[in-house]
Amino acid sequence: MEQIVLETKGLTKRFGNVTSLDRVDMQVRKGEWVSIMGPSGSGKTTMLNLLSCLDAPSEGEYILDGVATATLTEKQRVAVRREKIGLIFQQFHLVPYLTALENVMLAQYYHSMIDSKDAEQALVHVGLGHRIGHLPSQLSGGEQQRVCIARALINQPAIILADEPTGNLDEANEEVVLNLFQELHREGRTIILVTHNPELAEYSDRVIRLHHGRVQNDASAH
Repeated sequence: MEQIVLETKGLTKRFGNVTSLDRVDMQVRKGEWVSIMGPSGSGKTTMLNLLSCLDAPSEGEYILDGVATATLTEKQRVAVRREKIGLIFQQFHLVPYLTALENVMLAQYYHSMIDSKDAEQALVHVGLGHRIGHLPSQLSGGEQQRVCIARALINQPAIILADEPTGNLDEANEEVVLNLFQELHREGRTIILVTHNPELAEYSDRVIRLHHGRVQNDASAH
């Protein structure tokens, strides 16, 4: 039986009187690609923030790689994000005055492992070896997203969490990024992807549909 790398039990998140996530139970196995779908306001981004340890639940458990995250200090949660998780957002969050290479190296800095060769190799991996000296303003939206993916991969994370990674891209760049995700999946990485795009979700192993903060459906994508 494949190893469970991530599990939630009764995961709940409230913001004041509003319940954004309501008693969600979920398991993700090593190497699995899971897409989380649902309408706006269904709790998808809240879920991703909890899974990435950017936020803490109001109730319930989140177990990551066998560790109950509720017991972790903020410093330990930062270490978990640094060592186990690669985050990719819809908004690129690149530093505008740094080159593509420097933006990736900035992530290395937070991992205490500055190495320009590794950063350059990460950019080559996503097809940007010829753009390492370019500023974000000199890159297309698709190229900027690929810099973000290179940045997320620099610590060799076992788990990749992505929030609408193709949401700001045209069809051609969407295909390039999709191919990258397929390659990462083949490499055995665990991927959890929040998306509105049913075509993107088709490539995953499993689709979890949220509605009003609850799991409406959890089934194979095929």
